[in-house]
Amino acid sequence: MPSFAQILDFVGSFAFAISGIRLASGRKFDVFGAYVVGLTTAVGGGTLRDLLLRQTPFWMVTPVYLICTGLAVLWVAAFGKKLIRQNNTWFLFDTIGLAVFTVSGMEKTFDLGFPWWTAIVMGTMTGAAGGIFRDVFINVEPLIFRKEIYASACLVGGGAYMFCDLMGCDHIISGIVCGLTVIVVRLLAVKYKLSLPHLRGE
Repeated sequence: MPSFAQILDFVGSFAFAISGIRLASGRKFDVFGAYVVGLTTAVGGGTLRDLLLRQTPFWMVTPVYLICTGLAVLWVAAFGKKLIRQNNTWFLFDTIGLAVFTVSGMEKTFDLGFPWWTAIVMGTMTGAAGGIFRDVFINVEPLIFRKEIYASACLVGGGAYMFCDLMGCDHIISGIVCGLTVIVVRLLAVKYKLSLPHLRGE
């Protein structure tokens, strides 16, 4: 039976893979190129997390994540025209992946016995790093470096997780609250055009 963190990884991988493949298809990548972008988006953040936590990267011990990305390619191929016409589809899957991977990153870090501040950093990294790799691969400025609230939504979600944990909530409840917080922050930021201030240079 898969653990809660593993289930989150499966869901997040599929959602993030679709977001990467959707953008790659919009830039006329071939099937292999789209698969590479989707896979990198899906496993990039978790790979970085596992390396820093001195663990074998999660996708190297099971083919499930490679298969998830393949299914995502087929899904985009089947519904690609509708996805490209609906620009908010990319945002939807990207936000789901961001939320789910933030939770899974924190869960895995706690399972390994690390403190809360490490868990928040690893949750944020798991959620946001895959998107950075995706944007670099498709040659656009990474979303995390623009004004739009992205990684900071993960930080807020991590704070919500810790609040629930301090209140004695079950880790599944804490994870759900964390994920929903990330989604709500992202939705509100886009709806009301909220952003972090620019640092002014000379």
